[in-house]
Amino acid sequence: MPGSNPPAAPVTVVFLHGVGGSARVWRPQVTAFEAAGYRPLPLDLLGYGGRPPIQAVDFERFSADVEATVAREGIDRPVLIGHSLGGMIVQTMLRRNPTAYRAAVLVGTSPAFGRPDGDFQKKFVADRLAPLQAGKTMPELAAGMINEIIGPNPDPQGRELAVASMAAASPDTYKACVEAIVTFEERANLGHIEVPTLCLVGELDTNAPAPMMERMAAKIPGARFKMLPGLGHLPNLENADAFNDAVINFLREVIPAGDNLRDLPQRSSAE
Repeated sequence: MPGSNPPAAPVTVVFLHGVGGSARVWRPQVTAFEAAGYRPLPLDLLGYGGRPPIQAVDFERFSADVEATVAREGIDRPVLIGHSLGGMIVQTMLRRNPTAYRAAVLVGTSPAFGRPDGDFQKKFVADRLAPLQAGKTMPELAAGMINEIIGPNPDPQGRELAVASMAAASPDTYKACVEAIVTFEERANLGHIEVPTLCLVGELDTNAPAPMMERMAAKIPGARFKMLPGLGHLPNLENADAFNDAVINFLREVIPAGDNLRDLPQRSSAE
């Protein structure tokens, strides 16, 4: 109609993967989020998805790289969804630019890893890098790595996608990320997070146990906590429907209707 305002642009949802992931691990989310009226934007982190391998990295550099993409794309206050390592990057971004985002979803992640020089941290790094140092390749290790972190009944296609992504990861990048994780520390900022936040975790996640994430949510003002039954550390791939419903329902509640999001038909409990 002449003189009417143009429709609002869809809210962009930026997806950040974990160690050994890539933008393609969010493939099960893209269709569902588009159907709900969002613009899904899965990103390859530094060193992943065909980007040049990295030898070392920290969370400020990871965050600056994502921020540069958001600026280059001209995105206005996106939603941030980060899994594991990606969730750590989201927390760093929320400290760096507290009001620059509409909402955040922290998936299977932690607010800190303790002291980099602690015995547990040293063992964590040593255990994960030992197979590579012994001459194993990422394709040889990928299936075992994924089997250790998923729940007992993952969607087969989701598991296959996770294994393929891990197999394609650069060993240098994998090493750099493992070494970066043990430096992570954002506990002091939890109480200063200003955007609506969902802490989401699989019931059987041993990397980011549900009780820990529930305590984390309690320290973020107004944050919500949700546990997905029977799932492990890769809930978006193990049961995409359960993951998508949890996140989309959260976003519907916290983002005003004026942001022009189309309704996603609700599934019945029998589906």
